[in-house]
Amino acid sequence: MESNLLYRFKKYIDDNGLLDPGDNVLLAVSGGVDSMVMMSLMVKAGYKCAVAHCNFQLRGEEAYQDEVLVQKQADRLALAHYNIRFDTAGEMERTGESVQIAARRLRYDWFRELSQQYGYTAIAIAHHADDSIETFFINLMRGTGLKGLTGINVVNGRVVRPLLFASRKEIADYAALNNIPFREDSSNRSTKYLRNKIRLGLIPRIKEINPQFTEVMGANVQRLTDAQMFINSAVELIREKAEQTVDGLTVIDPSKIDGSFPMQFVIYELLTKYGFRGSVVESLCRSLEEQSSGKRFYSKDYTAYTDRGKIIVAPVSEGDICQVAIEKYTRKVYCGNSVYFFIFTDIDNIESFGVPENVALLDADKLTFPLRARLWQDGDSFVPFGMSGKKKVSDFLIDKKVPVAEKKRQFVILSGV
Repeated sequence: MESNLLYRFKKYIDDNGLLDPGDNVLLAVSGGVDSMVMMSLMVKAGYKCAVAHCNFQLRGEEAYQDEVLVQKQADRLALAHYNIRFDTAGEMERTGESVQIAARRLRYDWFRELSQQYGYTAIAIAHHADDSIETFFINLMRGTGLKGLTGINVVNGRVVRPLLFASRKEIADYAALNNIPFREDSSNRSTKYLRNKIRLGLIPRIKEINPQFTEVMGANVQRLTDAQMFINSAVELIREKAEQTVDGLTVIDPSKIDGSFPMQFVIYELLTKYGFRGSVVESLCRSLEEQSSGKRFYSKDYTAYTDRGKIIVAPVSEGDICQVAIEKYTRKVYCGNSVYFFIFTDIDNIESFGVPENVALLDADKLTFPLRARLWQDGDSFVPFGMSGKKKVSDFLIDKKVPVAEKKRQFVILSGV
């Protein structure tokens, strides 16, 4: 098992050009089996390494025991070791981010800082084949283009993932055979998170039908990745013909796209460069077909509109309120870098009114459609639940200690105005 996994590990790195022999690699090690095995394989493969461990201080004593284990193993392997403790809960309160987004941003920012300070040429993350398959299903259920079905990228800038070829079982077997210590994160057993619901609920049932599901699905994801690479090359050729810059604006001319191509798909691929996704592109294409003008569509940093059969893309201007309409029974709407999901249901089907902060329960009979979503403006106010008086949105954001930069990106939904 050791020689086979180590051989495949080296071959995967070489075949994908992940690392050069002279690279100085920073290993992201949590203490879980995946990253502890990666640390062992990197050392045996002869790479110059150091270890970085993050304690997000969300799991009490369990997290501190992770710290101790990673430190001991790094010392045993004579590797330089860095440890940091993040005030993740405080950061979530400050930014309004979810725990996953806040933790991801904190750790990757720290990895980049370490790399710049100490000259690490690559950052190795221990994602494996099962992680990539889970990502496939997450993106599939949320709605995505082909790119979202290609799983996790093997390389993303300085970040490399040298274990993407191996299954979770292979990694666990290697750890057992080689007496590699590791710790189980208790949160991995919670079905609170979508990834865990897929990992613990959906995939085991699929494996009952096909025990070779991991291998089959891994091959499928690789084929999708190859297809996306081919599409990327084809799209750039189309872009050279159909896209130009005029007076600082990007102009896409659909008449210069081969009519035998699936037009909406090609336009989607062209616009992903500017951050446009899913139903936004579908709505834009409908506007193009209907030859309507003036309606704007938004990504995080860009706005697009149709004009005389062409698509115009421009950076969002300083004073743009990013307003979009929400028709009745709309399921999903993109606003800037945010997305709103709508579910229409009978009140008798609601099991509990104690919903998370990112969910609002609205009485559809009291709404006037279309609703409007836009960036908040001075003077906007609302009536907080349980109160009779109004509260300004600006005061609410101050009370929530939302940073100035984040305040500018907050949206409101309006009815009947």
